[in-house]
Amino acid sequence: MKLLKSSPQNIKIAAALIKAGGTVAFPTETVYGLGADGFNPAACARIFEIKGRPRFDPLILHAASLKQALRLFRRVPAPALRLMKKFWPGPLTLVLPKSAAVPDIVTAGLATVAVRVPANPAALALIKAAGRPIAAPSANKFGRLSPTTAAHVKKQLASGPDMILDGGKTAIGVESTIVTFCKGHPVLLRPGGLPLEELEKVSGRTSLARSPDSNAPAAPGCLKKHYAPAVRLKIISPGQAVNAGRSAAYLAFSDAPAGKFRAVETLSCRGDLREAAAGLFSALHRLENSGAKIIYAEKVPPHGLGRAIMDRLRRASA
Repeated sequence: MKLLKSSPQNIKIAAALIKAGGTVAFPTETVYGLGADGFNPAACARIFEIKGRPRFDPLILHAASLKQALRLFRRVPAPALRLMKKFWPGPLTLVLPKSAAVPDIVTAGLATVAVRVPANPAALALIKAAGRPIAAPSANKFGRLSPTTAAHVKKQLASGPDMILDGGKTAIGVESTIVTFCKGHPVLLRPGGLPLEELEKVSGRTSLARSPDSNAPAAPGCLKKHYAPAVRLKIISPGQAVNAGRSAAYLAFSDAPAGKFRAVETLSCRGDLREAAAGLFSALHRLENSGAKIIYAEKVPPHGLGRAIMDRLRRASA
């Protein structure tokens, strides 16, 4: 496995690997993705093998432009097209009926496909150079903490992908927001890097999906247990009394906790939810590596990007 900076020359090398059926971990503005040719079923199967991902959990296809993305859908309702034009490139994934060009392995046999256009320049350059959409879930072991640096990818996947493109720390730090229109109106399947409040300015009132189905998720990242550290995580209210000590770590939102812990991470001393989201997974990686046996994670305000943070913490604690 090669770990290379995401320079123009290395992106060309990575694109050649994708076209040859290989796998490449690359940065997006949300988290790092583990990519393969989205039109090559054998290459996509390799993603499932490297991650240890069950075949019933669908993948997201990443396109380089709205024009390329539209070819992946059988039909696109007008409200969905408005979202695409407003928020692409960006941290929004849309789930719509798939075109015949999309392999069944990508959609886990579903009649719908999840697609987005990422905003990261290296990701866009890679997709353009490959000349095809890239299937890319997060570049981690299935169900584990998402990677926001190339080092996170290397630690979890070891020699799995053929190459890791190092584009530094990701800007947003949580996965994309996922929305579907398959029932005629917008439904939020997963909160993410695009806050619901911003989404609804364009989409109008958006329904929330029902509880996730562990046997047949409608979109990636929608399983009840997901994004979890290797140690137990328990969600608490700020200021709630907990058992401090060398066996416990603490994830605070803005204020450091009372008591002595093995490790403490504060997401944003200013109480800034964007800063908190950007640092969430990096903080959890450090707490996971601290030697603690339990992580206490404070609730954050459930609006804006706080909604996505709480979604990740609830899945991690399930």
